[in-house]
Amino acid sequence: MFGAGGGTSSYEEIEQTDLVVLWGSNAREAHPIFFHHLIKGVRNGARMFAVDPRRTSSAKWADVWLGIEVGSDIALANAVAREIIHQGLHDLAFIERATIGFAEFAAQVEPYTLEYAESITGVPADAIASLAHAYAEAPTAQLLWTLGITEHHNASDNVFALCNLALLTGHVGRWGSGLVPLRGQNNVQGGGDMGALPNKLPGFADLTDTDARARYEAVWGVPVPPEPGLHLTLMFEAMERKELRALWVIGENPADSEANIAHARAALEGLDTLVVSDIVMTRTAEMADVVLPAAAGWAETDGTVTSSERRVQRVRAAVPPPGQARDDIEIIVAMARAMGHDWADASAEALWDELRTLSPLHTGMSYERLERENGLQWPCPDETHPGSPFLHARLWADPVEGPRAPFTPVEWVPAADALDDDFPLRLTTGRMLDSYNTGVQSSGYDSPIRSGDTLDLSAADASIHEVTDGQWVRVSSRRGAIDMPVRIVSGLPAGTAFATMHFPERIDVNQLTNDAWDPKSGTAEFKATAIRIERLGAGAETI
Repeated sequence: MFGAGGGTSSYEEIEQTDLVVLWGSNAREAHPIFFHHLIKGVRNGARMFAVDPRRTSSAKWADVWLGIEVGSDIALANAVAREIIHQGLHDLAFIERATIGFAEFAAQVEPYTLEYAESITGVPADAIASLAHAYAEAPTAQLLWTLGITEHHNASDNVFALCNLALLTGHVGRWGSGLVPLRGQNNVQGGGDMGALPNKLPGFADLTDTDARARYEAVWGVPVPPEPGLHLTLMFEAMERKELRALWVIGENPADSEANIAHARAALEGLDTLVVSDIVMTRTAEMADVVLPAAAGWAETDGTVTSSERRVQRVRAAVPPPGQARDDIEIIVAMARAMGHDWADASAEALWDELRTLSPLHTGMSYERLERENGLQWPCPDETHPGSPFLHARLWADPVEGPRAPFTPVEWVPAADALDDDFPLRLTTGRMLDSYNTGVQSSGYDSPIRSGDTLDLSAADASIHEVTDGQWVRVSSRRGAIDMPVRIVSGLPAGTAFATMHFPERIDVNQLTNDAWDPKSGTAEFKATAIRIERLGAGAETI
């Protein structure tokens, strides 16, 4: 956000804020630990709005649920912004001191009247106005989102639209007010921090910055190419063109997790060499030429993880890795040696200390301090610094310290996979509480609350298609077709269906999903697939 690669707030702030806006996130099931903090905030008196196509178990905690049409988030955000401006509720002093581009932004949102937004989003105009007034008038407010915002072909623009709201109202850079993108796994933030991005060095240094590259080259003793690498989607396109011929997959299962999965599997099968390092035998590992058994990072290795609040915490091995499994560090060092490079053995702490010499965000985070203080939040520039619970306090300095934050005008465009007479239903995908991603770590055990291997429909759509609870249907998109049972649920609007990706061995949902992708982030549009359903014959399986 505004030059920093992480959310702006700490978990403690959600417990003390006045308003929570949960946008495109079923955090109750997808981020249950964080949601405990959110519930504390609600119980402490925070008002809550939930923006989601489904009335999820998270939305049921909200004072107001805005049941938005899938893919119309920018139209809603722009209408909220216009209402705030027209009612004189924007923080003009903050805008003039700390931001740039307000006039252009105000002109761009002008067409997004409450009525126009209602026609696009399906959210009543008075509910949009209620959200606008509540957000602008709250003393403090937390705006949170997850994959419901980012798994779209215009994902980055969705995020910009929400950031614009924070700048418009001054809800960033101070305690209790911030922007919170919840991370989907326990160390997604840490992966980005360590340079697992094609255009960044560890600590989010820009790869094209000559001075930054020079710092890393001095420590690493090798030149760092200035050209950004390929993100995941571009890698698959390069595989298809036969330009990428070998792939090493570490702790990922793209043979199940990619959108338009039949296309992705064909690209993987066309490789000359596929190597997989993982803790379980995933479908991707089954396709590999070589499988390197890895240790489980959360129980069998030493190191650090970084949470959504930018808190770096220590991880310690509780048990030794089984059999031939090895720490990822050992595997990578051994691979380097096999390729002719004289890499010395390295501990997790030694590598962390190397990072601290290069990344100003992490300089003050010694292992000893992380142990003693139960983790620290970056930026932490020296060993006397307490860490940073929230970011961008500089925007409230007078004059502002550093660059002013830019408004980014964005226009709404519809989902890439259009609805029509052949594909009249909108399928959106997501997670359920008891399962994990493609199921390789969770499907091996039973759970009394397990669900998700169904196509969820509203009672209205079930009636239109003459299907009953438990009946099997054929679900088709422009990319493929699968058979799955129906579950009739409340909380789904007519025209919207829902499924999870947790059970690809039984219900291969990503055969349906759309691989149109956001040109800025490379993220595919998992959340907005056009489908049709057909009843299967009387002999079809039922549950």
